[in-house]
Amino acid sequence: MKQNKTIRLPEYTKELLEKREREVITEDLYNLADSDDQLTSPTTSTTTEETRLFMEYMSLSNLQNIASTDELKGKYLTLKKFFKSKRNQQVEVYSRSGVNEKIYTEGKVSAIGRDFVMLTNLKDRIWIPYDYIDRANIPFGIPNYSNSHQHYIYDNDLRTKLLRNFGETVSKREVLRQQFYEETLQTNLSSWKGSWVDVHIKDGAKKKGRITNSEQGKLTLYSQVKDDGVEMQNIQFIKTLRFFQVTAFLFRRVLKGSE
Repeated sequence: MKQNKTIRLPEYTKELLEKREREVITEDLYNLADSDDQLTSPTTSTTTEETRLFMEYMSLSNLQNIASTDELKGKYLTLKKFFKSKRNQQVEVYSRSGVNEKIYTEGKVSAIGRDFVMLTNLKDRIWIPYDYIDRANIPFGIPNYSNSHQHYIYDNDLRTKLLRNFGETVSKREVLRQQFYEETLQTNLSSWKGSWVDVHIKDGAKKKGRITNSEQGKLTLYSQVKDDGVEMQNIQFIKTLRFFQVTAFLFRRVLKGSE
């Protein structure tokens, strides 16, 4: 049986001093004690680049663990993380419409909400709820850019406005709302009142009209005759209508009413 060796304080002090003399001290240029804008000690024992990579790995691991235990929540978090990494970049989305219809959409990621993504292209603005997205990807042949260009430039004037009047300043700019909040589909649509849209509903029906209201879980559309409400939970796909499409729709309604 191995006996514990008793060490006296003088012996311990001597041994400790000898170890300190043999210790190899490396100069750390990043963490300087006399620096005003740097930390006085490293956050981890690894280098800064290794720490960054490990944090990204840890975030993805946590996401995978959540997805394995809660499929719906994991889907929401995965889609949000993907779209946020591709903000202002081209993506392709495969989604469901109606009972068996599939929709392929390609566009630039314009807004990422709590339960939806907004894509834009040269012609249309499109809202797709996460519930009805089957998969999302980068179109073939499109380079995978870094997300460094996604940052918003804060000048001194904007900083002052944010400090003194945060709510009013952020509410007036969609870019700032995207930076500070994750809007729901209902909240985002309320800021597009007056826009003509084509709404795909879960039962396969499609409704066209002008957005008049979006609250209490319902989207209200005006289609010349009366207001028509659509439950938010039944919306699968929303697409803006161009001028000639609105004109053609109203013309058909007039002809149908005159018959």
